[in-house]
Amino acid sequence: MSDEDGQRRPFRSLLHRRPDDDRDHLPDEGALAPFTRATAWLNSPPLTPAGLRGRVVLVDFWTFTCVNWLRTAPYLRAWHAKYASAGLTVIGVHTPEFGFEHDLPTVTDRVRQLGIEYPVAVDSDYGVWGDFDNHYWPALYVADADGRLRYHRFGEGEYAMTEMVLQELLRDAGADLDGSLIMPDARGLEVAADWPTLRSPETYLGYGQSSGFVSEDAGLYDLSSVYPGGARLTLNEWDLTGRWTQTRAAAVSGGADGRVSFAFHARDVNLVMGPAAGRGAVPFRVLLDGRPPGEAHGTDIDAAGNGVLDQQNTYQLIRQPGPIATRLVELVFPDGGAEAYCFTFG
Repeated sequence: MSDEDGQRRPFRSLLHRRPDDDRDHLPDEGALAPFTRATAWLNSPPLTPAGLRGRVVLVDFWTFTCVNWLRTAPYLRAWHAKYASAGLTVIGVHTPEFGFEHDLPTVTDRVRQLGIEYPVAVDSDYGVWGDFDNHYWPALYVADADGRLRYHRFGEGEYAMTEMVLQELLRDAGADLDGSLIMPDARGLEVAADWPTLRSPETYLGYGQSSGFVSEDAGLYDLSSVYPGGARLTLNEWDLTGRWTQTRAAAVSGGADGRVSFAFHARDVNLVMGPAAGRGAVPFRVLLDGRPPGEAHGTDIDAAGNGVLDQQNTYQLIRQPGPIATRLVELVFPDGGAEAYCFTFG
């Protein structure tokens, strides 16, 4: 996902050419910030810059529903596995975007589900985020063995560049490395986006950051209302049908057969969603151009389009195997009781 104001900014490589010779070098970007304002630690006791001296440190800002971060996760796990014994410490800083991501038992469970074995600083109050002056999910900061920041990367991608930086700093600290680069096996939500066909942006359903909602009415904010639906949607427009409450953070289904429709252009459709407060498992169904998705179904539904919300998470609804065009995805909640936060695409 993007930074907290929804903006993305272009990345410029931080490898500079020395004017006096032909070697690449990395700039000094200041001291590694502390982690003292973390609210909890997972997989490790609290870590400090002083205690990490002598090790190269990769700090990764993430939140568990962020699809942009999920697509970096295979690399983070692989770098930890390959380089920890050579002197690398990976620290994941979990800074939540949505309210439910503040819940420590939930974060702990997601760390386990995602196979994260490196230390995680839980940053529910944005203290570490502020000390790093960070603005993005995901964001990487790399410090050398002397505790000096030497590289950063905002957003996904540039994995080979990042790994070469890690290797350079580890060698500077005395590690003997062969120079090979990892090639992780990504699956499900962790598979890289199909960038050439991706024309739909991250889209929030709560009025705090919503865009493209054809029936949006500020007079209905935070009120349970019946939306008629039926609008003809053009690319990147979406609509609600049935009884919903549009809150600042989410659209909440309050009646039977509530529907969310989105006109998209991408290989993948994902939606951050979960059961509303006090609800158990919530069934839902996905239609693609009015029909069951068949072989275009995502990992969280079957070919008939059926799925179940059993936790607040990112659900993969569609992964198209064929040519990509503008299409209509619809989610139907037969019994209501769903909270839908944000569409993402890949």
